[in-house]
Amino acid sequence: MATTAFTATKSIQPLSAVNTRSHDQPLFDPRKTTFLGSTRKLRLPDSAKLNQTSLQRRSAVVAVSDVVQEKKLKSTSNLLITKEEGLVLYEDMILGRAFEDMCAQMYYRGKMFGFVHLYNGQEAVSTGFIKLLKKEDSVVSTYRDHVHALSKGVPARQVMSELFGRTTGCCRGQGGSMHMFSKEHNVLGGFAFIGEGIPVATGAAFSSKYRREVLKEADCDHVTLAFFGDGTCNNGQFFECLNMAALWKLPIVFVVENNLWAIGMSHLRATSDPQIYKKGPAFGMPGIHVDGMDVLKVREVAKEAVERARRGEGPTLVECETYRFRGHSLADPDELRDPAEKAHYAARDPITALKRSMIESKLASEPELKAIEKKIDELIEDAVEFADESPYPARSQLLENVFADPKGFGIGPDGRYRCEDPKFTEGTAHV
Repeated sequence: MATTAFTATKSIQPLSAVNTRSHDQPLFDPRKTTFLGSTRKLRLPDSAKLNQTSLQRRSAVVAVSDVVQEKKLKSTSNLLITKEEGLVLYEDMILGRAFEDMCAQMYYRGKMFGFVHLYNGQEAVSTGFIKLLKKEDSVVSTYRDHVHALSKGVPARQVMSELFGRTTGCCRGQGGSMHMFSKEHNVLGGFAFIGEGIPVATGAAFSSKYRREVLKEADCDHVTLAFFGDGTCNNGQFFECLNMAALWKLPIVFVVENNLWAIGMSHLRATSDPQIYKKGPAFGMPGIHVDGMDVLKVREVAKEAVERARRGEGPTLVECETYRFRGHSLADPDELRDPAEKAHYAARDPITALKRSMIESKLASEPELKAIEKKIDELIEDAVEFADESPYPARSQLLENVFADPKGFGIGPDGRYRCEDPKFTEGTAHV
């Protein structure tokens, strides 16, 4: 990809003092760094030495953040955002963090059941991408989907109620933590199994292109974002959908939330080439790496990728290097990751970094940001109260939204749901 494929229209103020990666250096050296998880017990074969030359070779795939640094424009301000935009970003990130912290409390109090996967630490990715979308654009998430839904506009009351399993939830209590869905907000689902959302996202992007080019809906320039993690990038659906999206130039952005660990498996130990973004050019699309702990860098990359898709120029693969601050789920004691590694990324908290940047740049004052935090705390408390007071689904709802045919398997001869029959569960042991 030529560097002109993604050009920056404005320069940005980095949220950290980390130097920009040189094109002439590898993204990381697994023998000298813990960039992608702990390497203390990693033993690379001698044959890996043969690959060092290719790792040192200058890559034709560049990070948009590097392009931004190389193409700084003279301006009275080196910030990418206005005050209003900054406050929106900060509020959305605070909403995501506070919501997930409350989820942890409610889970341990027995208000939520099953597996609950929290998003703490990754807020810059969700906010940086989703807050650029139009309502008609679609988002396809993973099992770590609460914050994606919130960023897309699903009310906190509905998301919390879904987690509580109540009828006021966005899926009427039938989806739970890993299956957030909202037709109104074009959130096309969280998915419990890795990779299964990518074909859905590819289909949504195909629908947008079909409506525009075949049905001649000239105003249909809708874009789809497909979120997934590093552990998904060795699965077949990932490669198949990259190929299809590139072949048909679909308006989709594949967003890899590389939090460096697939449950307890370090990304280094599971992937022959850990630089996921390099897989994009193999299918004829740009591949971008960006600091996923810096919401302004993420937003700059996202803006280019989304606009490119909206112009009909096809898909983009974006790898966001991020980190989750909690275990894989609330059932995970998080004992496998190196404490030093966790401390390193905790010191790069994306919310703290944005807050510091906005205050130092005089985009916002401490009282203004404190007011946002107070507003969100009240909103979360209201969501919990609303969810806790909402009713549980009736037993008759059990088979609704399961079968497309309303007179299918779940309906008795009398037209009533079989589950309404008091004898519904009799004989199940024999079955």
